[in-house]
Amino acid sequence: MGLLEVHLFKKSNNADAAVLSWNSRYQITLGVARGLSYLHQSCHECIIHCDVKPENILVDTSFVPKVADFGLAAFVGRDFSRILTTFRGTAGYLAPEWLTGVAITPKVDVYGFGMVLLEILSGRRNSPEIYNTSSSGSYHVEYFSVQAISKLHGGDVKSLVDPRLHGDFNLEEAERVCKVAGWCIQDNEFDRPTMGEVVRVLEGLQEIDVPPMPRLLAAITAQPGAAI
Repeated sequence: MGLLEVHLFKKSNNADAAVLSWNSRYQITLGVARGLSYLHQSCHECIIHCDVKPENILVDTSFVPKVADFGLAAFVGRDFSRILTTFRGTAGYLAPEWLTGVAITPKVDVYGFGMVLLEILSGRRNSPEIYNTSSSGSYHVEYFSVQAISKLHGGDVKSLVDPRLHGDFNLEEAERVCKVAGWCIQDNEFDRPTMGEVVRVLEGLQEIDVPPMPRLLAAITAQPGAAI
């Protein structure tokens, strides 16, 4: 049993960091989606994990995933739809509504899952990249999630897939993963699918359109930063 993080991000010379095949990645996405769907919709109380990220996903020797570390989890009675919590997950996986201090729903897990999908697809962290844009020291922040949806809109999902796979992947499945991720990270929680809907799409039982660009992330990326 090991962490998904190790398989996605560790250096290739690490003996414990074998590159995940595309089939293993897709199996992991489905397994995590099914696990979160169960927590949200099938338990006696709705369980919101609140910290969905690769460090909290375990994979066994057959690359079957298990969602782990429920230290921040919130329990919501079936008669309620939201819960107010002072706990917050990890930067980079936090849904926009969480940052405003409003009561949360399972859609915060959907958002985090969307970011994890992009990391599984690409084999890279979804951390912002900062570029110097002029001699005056101003900088530009670029989010991989924005790049990914731009590539999806341009019909170039192939270039997003982890290059360590050397082209050995299913393009239809990769496009499906990218579309799902794009919907999961929408600014408005009501625009995001439920995890049950995510499962059906990943299983190929439900079609999904190309998502719009999340306005908040796009705005942050488009705005030049102050001098460093």
